[in-house]
Amino acid sequence: MDKLTARNLINASMGREYSDLVIRNAQVVDVCGLTTYKADVYVKDGYIVGFDGERKSKEEVDAKGEYLVPGFIDSHCHIESSHLSPSEFSNAILPCGTTTVVADPHEICNVAGLDALSYMLKSAKNAVLDIFYMFPSCVPCTSFEHSGAILNAPEIEKVIDNDRILGLGEMMNYVGVVNADEMILDKLETCYSRKKIIDGHVPSIGGQGLDAYLCAGIKTDHECETPEELQEKIRKGMYVLLRQGTVCRNVLQLLPGVNDNNYRRCLFCTDDRQPQSITREGHINYGVNLAISHGMDPLKAIACASLNASECYHLDDRGAIVPGRRADFFLTKSLKEIKPTSVFVKGEKVAEKGKTLKLSPHIDPFGVKGSVKVKDLSLKTFSLPLKSNRARVIDILPGGVVTGKGEATVKRDENGEWVHDDNEDILKITVIERHHGTGFHSSALIRGYGIKDGAIATTIAHDSHNIIVVGSNDNDMLKAVEHLVEMGGGITVFKDGKELSSHPLEIGGLMTDLPVSEVVKCLDELHEATEKQMEGLNPEIDPFMTLCFMALPVIPAYKITDCGLFDVTQFKFVDVSIV
Repeated sequence: MDKLTARNLINASMGREYSDLVIRNAQVVDVCGLTTYKADVYVKDGYIVGFDGERKSKEEVDAKGEYLVPGFIDSHCHIESSHLSPSEFSNAILPCGTTTVVADPHEICNVAGLDALSYMLKSAKNAVLDIFYMFPSCVPCTSFEHSGAILNAPEIEKVIDNDRILGLGEMMNYVGVVNADEMILDKLETCYSRKKIIDGHVPSIGGQGLDAYLCAGIKTDHECETPEELQEKIRKGMYVLLRQGTVCRNVLQLLPGVNDNNYRRCLFCTDDRQPQSITREGHINYGVNLAISHGMDPLKAIACASLNASECYHLDDRGAIVPGRRADFFLTKSLKEIKPTSVFVKGEKVAEKGKTLKLSPHIDPFGVKGSVKVKDLSLKTFSLPLKSNRARVIDILPGGVVTGKGEATVKRDENGEWVHDDNEDILKITVIERHHGTGFHSSALIRGYGIKDGAIATTIAHDSHNIIVVGSNDNDMLKAVEHLVEMGGGITVFKDGKELSSHPLEIGGLMTDLPVSEVVKCLDELHEATEKQMEGLNPEIDPFMTLCFMALPVIPAYKITDCGLFDVTQFKFVDVSIV
């Protein structure tokens, strides 16, 4: 805030100038004192200037006794997981009462590096939603696979002082941190002198290992798995994020660990949330409502989603309905189930009754298109010769992204190549480098996916986002990948050499500028085609979300990269064949 703004706010507060807006007859949710009270709320230049009193206003809104709630803050998300551009993401979530997000763009940065970050920053500058970023800390995710870019301390230094970059994104390299790796320390040091925030990613770590990790200045974690883990991390000074994404959901898991003494160290986040989940369930309000319905005090849940988040990320100009803070808030008829009826950003109504009133402009994704470059693609790309009939298998475990270390007896042809067996739920899975046309690729086996015939392919493959395809036969796998290349990225389903359904994602192979309604329709058609025409599909999994996490070599146990089958527990590549 500058001196001129401060003068205007003071004068409006004292009644010497007209305010721009007054919300009359509201039940104000006080997240500082955990109470509600009836008041008229005055707004000037996008900021709250006071309550009641003898003031004049240019515009008036009658709340009719509805609750006035501080705008929700998503403390950790990946916009790319919505398949939407930042502009369309803004249009999609504003009706849910989320007015600020802290996003980690490591998905798109793994594709296009600083060009991708530049696009995301330009989009944020023009969006109605207030979007902040954490600079991706792990691009690439590991040193032994091929992503589209490498971002180290020199790259961080170039942009870390941007006002929209709050700090360093989730530090997934736990091993590098506790071993005081020089490259990791260089990244962390970019934040130390600037007092920027460092986000964590440290599931199931406690005791001495957690102590060492926190000595690096890391502040948050969204990967807690148990109430006991939550309590230890809070006890040791961390903020813990209660996550309710599309696949990874831990609000109910962690809620027993949240109490009157520690709730001020809890935030809400979505992490990865798909557009169907957003349009049909909600955004941060969904996680908040879930907590409330399972016994959490509504005022404390709201505080976690607003005040706590603002304090954690030093967003001190928002998070509460108090004088001098941004007029980011929404109206809802009930606190037992929060359904925003009107949403305001800086005092301007931007959404009403589930509809966005103020749309964010689209930004040309220059530098992040044309990201699918594949070398020497042929049937040989999918070859999987085995040294014996015993093979290691990636076992899908429904309900999350952790996989098992399986073994199986499989069929081979006369050349030793794996052959699909209709009686066994085992498929081939292949990852193909797609950023620089290096020709790197590898194949392995996966169990639990279920389809009997055909192939499903996508350019969404966390975190390096190479092409990943699963299928029963090489021909369909080849056709699917060829179609992905033609589309410039996305998701596609093939059977008997024919396309069943596709979803183009022209922005880095991860996002599209299409409106959320069209994206939801496209994804629904994908699911319908897959469920109806791909016989045997495991009903306990999302075929696309599950597939895109099979290439993430930081989550146990077996994963596949463009360099081979990786055993995360041993942190080394292993042969598919067991000899």
